[in-house]
Amino acid sequence: MNASLVIDFVRDTFKSTDFIPLHAPFFGSNEKKYLAECIDSTFVSSVGSFVTEIEIELKNKLQCNHAVAVVNGTAALQVALQLSGVNRGTEVLTQSLTFVATANAISYLGAIPVFIDVDLDTMGLSPNSLVHFLEEFGELRENRLYNKSSGREITACLPMHTFGFSSHIEEIIRVCSEWNIPVVEDAAEALGSMSGNQHLGTFGSCGVFSFNGNKILTAGGGGALVTNQADLGIRAKHLTTTAKVHHPYEFVHDEIGYNYRMPNLNAALLKAQFEKLDWMLSKKRELALKYNAFFANSDIELKWEIPGTKANFWLNTIQLESKEHRDLFLEETNKKGVMTRPVWQLMFQLSMYKECQKDKQQNAQFLADRLINLPSSIH
Repeated sequence: MNASLVIDFVRDTFKSTDFIPLHAPFFGSNEKKYLAECIDSTFVSSVGSFVTEIEIELKNKLQCNHAVAVVNGTAALQVALQLSGVNRGTEVLTQSLTFVATANAISYLGAIPVFIDVDLDTMGLSPNSLVHFLEEFGELRENRLYNKSSGREITACLPMHTFGFSSHIEEIIRVCSEWNIPVVEDAAEALGSMSGNQHLGTFGSCGVFSFNGNKILTAGGGGALVTNQADLGIRAKHLTTTAKVHHPYEFVHDEIGYNYRMPNLNAALLKAQFEKLDWMLSKKRELALKYNAFFANSDIELKWEIPGTKANFWLNTIQLESKEHRDLFLEETNKKGVMTRPVWQLMFQLSMYKECQKDKQQNAQFLADRLINLPSSIH
């Protein structure tokens, strides 16, 4: 199937002859109303009722015990890793097929990422590759895990649910439990996605979401950290609000904290977005089914949810037969006003992470050479 046929299908689906973006936000109903209420209240910064309401909405939707709204998903990742025991000079097992924020959050804490390969079906961290790495390099000493190659302690595993598709998260959790590694889920792209009857982001010690402008729900910016562990939830709120000790008027801070709490203005926008989440998810699935029917029996593979999981279809992703085919497809679609994008450059190919330890990365490289994201807005 050539790019021209795909361009025609996309234009017909979106009923547009103009530029078609990859993923535009959708606004309607109460966004302007809640923003006006927030402005009228004068509480537009990090204190206000909308922040509290969003945290309650997240807990109820995800069926978790604690949710903390923060300024962006990267900040949430950094704090989640810190809460899980990551500190300077330790290592975090993660994937190279991911957005740079995943690796950066590790680096902010002075820790070092180690890149484990992904699975072809999920595009997420491979539990089999994780097992192979741990059997070769892992060493438990007094219930703490060390990397025999580097001598450094491994303090966490950070899988990312790529484009909203569930990784083999239950298997990852099982493997990490055997090796005494906390799991932090990067579910930045996976709000509304599930494995079995459980929401992604709630399997590990902490989970993280993003509400950037290109996500299913947006606060303009923003993110959230969720957990079922009371001690982590309480400490997350404390750390992200400058570690200020509660007092009627004194300013007392008992450790180095972060000014990471989501502003009330952003939370007001997000509250209106949250009211449409189920509808948005249904529209995303409707679009995915149209793509699925279109690519059926073609030489282009549309990536799909694995059995037992439910994707949010944040981005519809196709796999082409070669890098050459991918490059030609990207050039033609973008030249003709249909925005398509490859996956991110693999993390170990970036200058700041090229010296990091990695396994063979065969699947990650295979996918990076062939994957393309298609327009996925709900308009």
